[in-house]
Amino acid sequence: MSSAAAMMRRSIFTTQASSTFRVMRGMRSVVLARHQPPPPLGKDLDQGHISRRTISSSSPRRVQNIDLKELERLVKEAQERLKKLEDEAGEPLKRTTPLHMSIAECLRWKPESEEDNVVVQGYVRSVRGMKTHRFVSLGDGSSLAPLQAVVPVDTNQAEGLAIGAAVRLTGKWVASPGASQSHEMQVTQVDILGPSDAKTFPIQKKYQTPEYLRTIPHLRPRTPINAALLKMRSEAVAALTRFFADHDFTQTHPPILTSSDCEGAGEVFTVAPASNIAELADEDSKSKMFFRNKKYLTVSTQLHLEALAQSVGNVWTLSPVFRAEKSDTARHLSEFYMLEAEMSFVNDLDEVMDLAEDMIRNMCITMYESHTVHEFLNREGRVGSDLVPPEEVNARWEGMMAEEWPRLTYTDAIEFLQEHAAEFEHKPVWTEGLHSEHEKFIAEHVGGGKPVFVTDYPRDIKAFYMREGQSIPDDTCPGPTVECFDLLVPDLCEIAGGSMREHRLEPLLEAMKRHNIIAGAFTSSMDGNAPTDAKAGPLDWYVDLRRWGCAPHGGFGIGFDRLLCYLTGVQTIRDMVSFPRWVGRCDC
Repeated sequence: MSSAAAMMRRSIFTTQASSTFRVMRGMRSVVLARHQPPPPLGKDLDQGHISRRTISSSSPRRVQNIDLKELERLVKEAQERLKKLEDEAGEPLKRTTPLHMSIAECLRWKPESEEDNVVVQGYVRSVRGMKTHRFVSLGDGSSLAPLQAVVPVDTNQAEGLAIGAAVRLTGKWVASPGASQSHEMQVTQVDILGPSDAKTFPIQKKYQTPEYLRTIPHLRPRTPINAALLKMRSEAVAALTRFFADHDFTQTHPPILTSSDCEGAGEVFTVAPASNIAELADEDSKSKMFFRNKKYLTVSTQLHLEALAQSVGNVWTLSPVFRAEKSDTARHLSEFYMLEAEMSFVNDLDEVMDLAEDMIRNMCITMYESHTVHEFLNREGRVGSDLVPPEEVNARWEGMMAEEWPRLTYTDAIEFLQEHAAEFEHKPVWTEGLHSEHEKFIAEHVGGGKPVFVTDYPRDIKAFYMREGQSIPDDTCPGPTVECFDLLVPDLCEIAGGSMREHRLEPLLEAMKRHNIIAGAFTSSMDGNAPTDAKAGPLDWYVDLRRWGCAPHGGFGIGFDRLLCYLTGVQTIRDMVSFPRWVGRCDC
């Protein structure tokens, strides 16, 4: 045996049968299984690429995409290299370096022979004691299913294995005689990284109601379903970021503190220093106010996005927004995330709807290929028993990924609803908007499983910044409309809304006066010298955007948490957000 081969044998392999080896590539190495293809991380094997988890001394859990042909070439080289080393050694070789794996990777890994020196880390979900062994269920958030570990009672620190404890287990990955999973870990070493008192740990191995889990939001994310929801949220953000980057949108960060109520509904949180909270009630003490006058937590970033769009063109953001609504429903929170986008130099609402539709469809198609979503939509047993059944959620995904979502005008929608008026508690009336029961009916009967765009709402029930339509009121359309849309889905109703923005100065001022945002006379002159009694107050800056070169533009906003509720089957938005805040509740 050459000295180089002997050194490699001592540093990487030992002389026992094994079914794994490493493909060396620079400073990185890919762990592969001999005599079988590597376990897939996604469902895209037939598309020419495979996602593989790579191992690095500095970062054991970084993900890299390798072309399948390149991977096959590396496998072949490694097989030839391994055979040469085994021939020189005269016996099979085995890896001796520790193999750190997530629990999801372990559960997908089914080697033909036992694998030694495998390391997993996580939190103990349950412990079942026997005379000679302890059976431990371990989770790390990477999988809904736990890893089954068998720990001899005389193993070092085995007595510290308690529910909730953070541990590192080292041992063999072997075929399991049980039916719950194909392989299990036979533990040879236990490291208790964070002890836990099993008697007081709030999340026991029994059914926990959503209502109870909401009382411990700091611990709730450690349950399997909530960990999966966090991962799906992360994957959604990643997919959206890639989509907007591919479409040349600039991601921006508008302010959280604002000088105005964008929606004009008055349901805003007012901001003041804790040391001077009295300033909120004293209108005459502006000199003492931190910002000189009242400021609020934002209810929408749209107005600021319009300003930023005049700089770099198309822009988007994913930001927290706040509503002081005293709504105690499954669809409302006081703090939630809104995805908002603005398009410059567009003059057609269809272009805005096309973007919203393409964005959501692309996000769903991208996420649908991930292991997290695949496992979530194919869960079994009591896991996620409080959610909408998986088959129904799968149908939602299919609708979201379908082409050509239906579009109809508000006027047509009212006519359709009036044909079925007997089925509703509230009679459909053109001037009164759509109630939830109306939106659900439209989504179910018009969409056929797909989302539905409803466009051109009455002007007087929508926000001041929406551009008025060109239609002339008649018998079929009783009043003026604005170029806007709401996007409706079955069960959850509205998940998005958008419009063309009024980019002309005079129509904008007229709309603001009609909504009582400004009073008195005003001018349409472009010299910026509006009468003093025509000032728009906190929205002066927004009016300025129309004075100097405002191009036609439009945009939309999507309730991000509500969209995720729809895609996961979570039945209340309070269980979609890790730390929910609603009227009367802000626990930590």
